[in-house]
Amino acid sequence: MSGEPTRSRRQVSPSPEQTHQLGVKLGRLLQPGDFVGLVGELGAGKTHLVRGVAEGAGVARSEVASPTFAIVYPYEGRIPLYHADLYRLTDYDELYATGFLDLVGGDHAMLVEWLDRIPQAAPRDFLRVTLRHVGEDARSLDVEAFGARPAALLDAWLG
Repeated sequence: MSGEPTRSRRQVSPSPEQTHQLGVKLGRLLQPGDFVGLVGELGAGKTHLVRGVAEGAGVARSEVASPTFAIVYPYEGRIPLYHADLYRLTDYDELYATGFLDLVGGDHAMLVEWLDRIPQAAPRDFLRVTLRHVGEDARSLDVEAFGARPAALLDAWLG
């Protein structure tokens, strides 16, 4: 991954519904070439955020599933969106063998869960969202932008 972030913000979401709505807002802002890496333990809210992002990008809610077994799911919406899950992968070589790296930087946006498992999967410019429990339903989203476009995306998303 890149060194120091260009910009960072913390947002607290009081509920799964609010996390979903934060995702909707981000999804409306995504452009082809954007890469968003998601980090957080099981149950941290990554799926709520992903479903919101997909909805904001114009993907039908019924189409969004966890790609744990397929590694990557493509969705068609306002822009093409690829949703990847690196949970089952153990190293960069295994990731390389899946063809994932051929998708990075294409004519679509990418959402990648469990980016912390293989951090070198991220391109030079990307947005990293780390979700943490801060209460029974509340989550903190620590967002770091690496690069100019991700910094602009972060500003538009969370101010």
